[in-house]
Amino acid sequence: MFQYRELVLDELNRELFRAFIRRQDVTKCWRKENGRWIIRDAPFIDDWGEEEYQILVKCLKNTIATGGFVYAAFDGGRLKGFASVEPALFGGGQKYLDLSCIHVSEDMRGKGIGKVLFCAAKAWAKEHGARKLYISAHSAVETQAFYKAMGCVEAEVYHQEHVEREPYDCQLECVL
Repeated sequence: MFQYRELVLDELNRELFRAFIRRQDVTKCWRKENGRWIIRDAPFIDDWGEEEYQILVKCLKNTIATGGFVYAAFDGGRLKGFASVEPALFGGGQKYLDLSCIHVSEDMRGKGIGKVLFCAAKAWAKEHGARKLYISAHSAVETQAFYKAMGCVEAEVYHQEHVEREPYDCQLECVL
């Protein structure tokens, strides 16, 4: 039985992520070429090292400190998934809030944790004035299948900073 709760600033530290496995073996990714989405072979392993975890902790602390949302899943007291939503609306009439993170530990994928985290993020965003959740999402076929199952579609308006930071990400939105 998983436990879900909002995280607070004081508990965010590197130790919280000791039982979390980011690893994702990617074989195929979506790519937009000549205005069309196609699947391309793009094998690589996506994983985090110590530097990425330190950056993650800093970013999640900032999310909470600025009024955003960080929600987590635990199994036996060990962190196994988390999602974060930034507090600042953007995109003009789209009224987007940014789903800045959503990750499920490799050993817990396929158990419904991602869906619970995503739904909590949507609910928080709606309560905080958003019309849509914005997602700059990994282009792996499996990742995109998850977002499609959650009702996401290509974003009407792209957030240029996201596009520049991760040019291979798929820019998505989800109506709340």
